[in-house]
Amino acid sequence: MQDLTIDPSLLIRAEPTTRHKTVPVQIGTGKGAVTVGGGAPVVVQSMTNTDTADIDGTVAQVAALARAGSEIVRITVDRDEAARAVPHIREKLDKMGVHAPLVGDFHYIGHKLLADHPACAEALDKYRINPGNVGFKDKKDRQFSAIVEMAIKHDKAVRIGANWGSLDQELLTALMDENAKSAKPVDARAVTREAMVRSALYSAERAVEIGLPKNRIILSAKVSAVQDLIAVYRMLAARSDYAIHLGLTEAGMGSKGIVASSAAMGILLQDGIGDTIRVSLTPEPGGDRTLEVTVAQELLQTMGFRTFVPLVAACPGCGRTTSTVFQELARDIQTFIRDEMPSWRKAYPGVENLNVAVMGCIVNGPGESKHADIGISLPGTGETPAAPIFIDGEKAMTLRGANIANEFRQIVIDYIEKKYGKANAAE
Repeated sequence: MQDLTIDPSLLIRAEPTTRHKTVPVQIGTGKGAVTVGGGAPVVVQSMTNTDTADIDGTVAQVAALARAGSEIVRITVDRDEAARAVPHIREKLDKMGVHAPLVGDFHYIGHKLLADHPACAEALDKYRINPGNVGFKDKKDRQFSAIVEMAIKHDKAVRIGANWGSLDQELLTALMDENAKSAKPVDARAVTREAMVRSALYSAERAVEIGLPKNRIILSAKVSAVQDLIAVYRMLAARSDYAIHLGLTEAGMGSKGIVASSAAMGILLQDGIGDTIRVSLTPEPGGDRTLEVTVAQELLQTMGFRTFVPLVAACPGCGRTTSTVFQELARDIQTFIRDEMPSWRKAYPGVENLNVAVMGCIVNGPGESKHADIGISLPGTGETPAAPIFIDGEKAMTLRGANIANEFRQIVIDYIEKKYGKANAAE
C-alpha cells in the first residue's frame, strides 16, 4: 500500500484567518447599542427604500428589517421633509420596542440638513458621509467639516463611505495625471482603486484632525465589480485600523446580486476583513426588502462566523426523488423556523444552533439525518412508503401515512421545547 503523505502547504484552512484588528465603534445607546469592530461579531445592516418623509411607511419598513435581523438600519435624509420626519420615526420605533440604531444617509446638503434640524441630528445614531459628493472645490472641506463637527457635538459615529459611482473627481484626476507621468504607469482601473482608498483614508484623517475620535469612525469603499471590491478592501485593511463596512454596491437583482455579493464578501470575510456588512439587493417590484437581511445572515452563518437561525439541510433531488414531498417539507420547515425565530429567540435561548435535515431517499438520507439534531429520510421513488426519524443521531421512530409533514413539524417543536426550553425553566 502506498504511503500517504500530505504536503502541509496544500492544506486549505479550515478556519478563517485572524480578524483584521480594528478600532471598536459603538453605534446607538441603550437596548439597541451595537459594537462594530474591535473583534465584535460581524454586524448585519440594511437600508430602507421608502421615502423617509413618509413616517408610517418608513417606520413599518425599519421595523420589518429589524425583526428580520438587521442590527442597524440606514435611512435616506435628502431634504427638509425627511429630516423633520426622523425624530418622529425614532419615537414611534421606540414605542414599538424596535431599538435598532438609525443611520442617516447624507449627500450634497447633509451639512445644511443637520444644522437646520437639530432634532434629526440627535435622533440619528450615525451619519453616513460620501466624500465624493459632500461638496465640491472650496466648499468641500467646509461642508465636510460641518458634518463632522455636528457628529462631535451630538457624540455620533460617522461612516465615511467612498463609492465607485461618485468618486472624488479632483483626487482621481490628480492621480491619473501623476500616473501618466510615471516611468511605469499602471492601468486606469488600478488608479481608480487607489483613488477609492485614498478618498476614504484622507477623509478619515481630516475627521480626526477636526476632533472626531477614531472610535467614532467606520470606513467603506464600495464598488460594483467583485474583483475590484476584493482588491480595494484588501488595500484599505492593509493601510488602516478603522472599523470597516463591507458591501458590493449596485449588486443587482435576484440570484445575480446574491451570488456577486456572497462571492466578494465571502472572500474578504475569510481574509478577516469586515466588521459590518450589507447585501445591496435590488428587490423585485413590490418585493420583500428583508431578503437582503436574510442573505447577509445566511452568508455569515454558512461561513461559520455567526449563528442566526437553525440550519435546514436538504438534498437537491435526483431521479430517485421524483416526488416533490421532500421539497415541500424542506420549504415548509425552513419557512416555519424562520417565521417563528423572533419569538423563539426570546423563549428558547440557543435554538439558533439547531440543525434539521430533510432528505429525499435512502442513499444519503439516513446518514445526513444522523448528523443533524433531528432528521427525516423520506421515501424516494420505488422505496417503502416509510420515513425514519433520527433524533440526536439515533433512530427514534418511523412515520407513515399522509400526515408525515405535520407530524415531523410537531417533532421539531417538541425537541426545541425539550432541549432549549430548559434554559428558561432554570431562570
